[in-house]
Amino acid sequence: MNPQAKELNDVISAKCPVVMDLLSERGKSIFFPKKGILGQTADAKGTKINATIGAAVEDDGTPMRLGSIASKINLDPALTFPYAPSFGRPDIRKRWKEMLYEKNSKLAGKEISLPIVTNALTHGISMVGYLFMDEGQEIIVPNLFWGNYNLILTNGYGAKFTHFNLFKNGSFDIDSFKASLMTEGEKKVVILNFPNNPSGYTPTFTEMEAITKVLKDAADAGKKIVAITDDAYFGLVYEEGIEPQSVFAYICDLHENILAVKVDGPTKEDYVWGFRVGFISYGIKGGDAKFYDAMESKTAGAVRGNISNSSNLAQSLLLQAFEDPNYGSEKATKFQIMQERYEAVKEVLKEEKYKEYFTPIPYNSGYFMCVQLVAGIDGEAIRDTLIKKYSIGIINLNNVIRVAFSAVAAKDMKALFEGIYSACKDNA
Repeated sequence: MNPQAKELNDVISAKCPVVMDLLSERGKSIFFPKKGILGQTADAKGTKINATIGAAVEDDGTPMRLGSIASKINLDPALTFPYAPSFGRPDIRKRWKEMLYEKNSKLAGKEISLPIVTNALTHGISMVGYLFMDEGQEIIVPNLFWGNYNLILTNGYGAKFTHFNLFKNGSFDIDSFKASLMTEGEKKVVILNFPNNPSGYTPTFTEMEAITKVLKDAADAGKKIVAITDDAYFGLVYEEGIEPQSVFAYICDLHENILAVKVDGPTKEDYVWGFRVGFISYGIKGGDAKFYDAMESKTAGAVRGNISNSSNLAQSLLLQAFEDPNYGSEKATKFQIMQERYEAVKEVLKEEKYKEYFTPIPYNSGYFMCVQLVAGIDGEAIRDTLIKKYSIGIINLNNVIRVAFSAVAAKDMKALFEGIYSACKDNA
């Protein structure tokens, strides 16, 4: 093992020893190379002649660039063309952490890591897999989950999924969740994704407290848990009585046996899908600055060994937006559009006739909602008919139809569900 990895492991073992049991073999071996080329480059920063940087510069010392590109970007070239650090830009990491506390009042007084920048959430989930999942590791997910977990974690790291029922009698199935955590084996990895993709469901305040209690009870029983919160759709909650805060805020200092890992980013929150910027943050009871620094170094090492770093331009643009006085009001305007689309879905689905062929699965947030087709209706046939006859696109998930209401104008919602109804009638 590289001595730099061992140094980080020694810190982790001393501060939060359970985390050493949670790290994968890759996670134990990874480190950020602060010596070697990177260390020598850092030492040379500020020198009059610097021949260490693996990038080209103009004779005036500014980044070398093409005018045809630079002319399109209204930012200082130093904020766009050079590499960003593998950890992410220090300024956006600091600002995102501040924003986490602003958005989650339950984080007040709790110590968490400085976020590490990833290439959005897909890459963030992959880096979590790198750090915590060995071949054959079981991952607890609900029976409705983001399909890309398969490619990222099963194909990428050889993990296996164990499912719990997401819903029971129209509510979060807390009993099924508890049973999934209390199975044989000490190490448990669980992904909690709220608002959930594909169902569009976020727990109520009461359900969130129950989820927290289940995790604590499992930890008290000796389970060592990596609790990953996939917060891709954070903030998009449309009903009263639903918890708008991340479950991460509930569990980041819940127990010495629970490492909370928050994967989030502006992709959906700020409508910048192509920017590809995300974050990984850590929280654990007993975690301190030295422990978090070690975890940040391991995570940045994994990023460097995978994609090197994320887009400097995207990070700079986002930071400019976060500091813009109009940022809050602009987000509120877009949220209102999303709220209206959600309300349009609710209004349309009041029609009793739809129950002949499909019923909605609980939803209250996010980008999506789903309907369950009645027995005897083939979802794939419905999908095909909708495209060919009605010019409507939906996603079929084993006879559950996922509707991205985020992408449909409120005025078109009636036509969307009438089309689904008609396609079901055609295939009945």
